[in-house]
Amino acid sequence: MRHYLLCALMLALGSTAVLSTAHAKDGYGTAGCGLGSLLFGSEPGLVQVLAATTNATFGTQTFGITSGTSNCVDTKASAASTAAFIQANRETVSKEIARGSGETIASITTLAGCADAAAVGSTLQSSFIQIFPNEQVSDIAVSDSVVKTLQAHPELACHSLS
Repeated sequence: MRHYLLCALMLALGSTAVLSTAHAKDGYGTAGCGLGSLLFGSEPGLVQVLAATTNATFGTQTFGITSGTSNCVDTKASAASTAAFIQANRETVSKEIARGSGETIASITTLAGCADAAAVGSTLQSSFIQIFPNEQVSDIAVSDSVVKTLQAHPELACHSLS
């Protein structure tokens, strides 16, 4: 019986991936780009939860943004795209800012148009308490703080945040 349920689940997921490919060429949904957008497309609703879970599980979103793959090719460096990325990846962003490095920091560096990921990581790490003053701080407040921190340091050369 379990074998049949597993087969049915695989068939359903496979069908969803094929059917949603048409949506993927139009862009991606609220879960953002990554493997989840390729599998589940841009259709709104609960399917975006599956897309976000897929992105988080396989880590394809940050890699896709950095490399321009996984449906992330249309991502343009700007303050808005930087803020949206931070909001969508808040948990990972907080861990990597605390550490001062990581793939998410590299993606933020690319989106913000900064020159050096190591310098961005170090700057954000030294501003951790201002960016995350408490656990209840909103995603929007976090992204605004990160963008303002990067803008306040001209030596980082974050030209896409102007």
